[in-house]
Amino acid sequence: MKTANKFIQNGLVAIIMACSVTALLSSTSFSWVKIELLHIPIFFIISLVGSLMISEDVRTSFKKVLRFEKREDKRPIWEVGVGMIFFFVQIGLVEVFFRSLMVPDLGGMPLYIVFSFMNAFLATVIYEEIFYPSLLKQRNHHPVK
Repeated sequence: MKTANKFIQNGLVAIIMACSVTALLSSTSFSWVKIELLHIPIFFIISLVGSLMISEDVRTSFKKVLRFEKREDKRPIWEVGVGMIFFFVQIGLVEVFFRSLMVPDLGGMPLYIVFSFMNAFLATVIYEEIFYPSLLKQRNHHPVK
């Protein structure tokens, strides 16, 4: 379960990075960024491959910056981190693939941000139910003092 957890998080971090770079450059005048294959930007595919290579390093550097390994109770930061990953993946996918969904708003707040937040909360709860029980068993063997 631990390797699946790491693989999923690294994949989602790579999608965040690829979407960010693609969305940033798609609004420029560079025509080579806008080339698509089956409605998928070629630049997104290239940046996704590059992001997959460095996603583990990015994830571990965030853990070092937030001093994750030195915390006694790792659960709260784990939940927030995974929720943030789910939120930014949804935001990035809308910005790259579904730009038409960026127009509607809810009293000034873009509606895709509201839905991304709600979906990220639900995805975090589901993700925790799948992966957290194994962490809970480990905690019972090594209680926090």
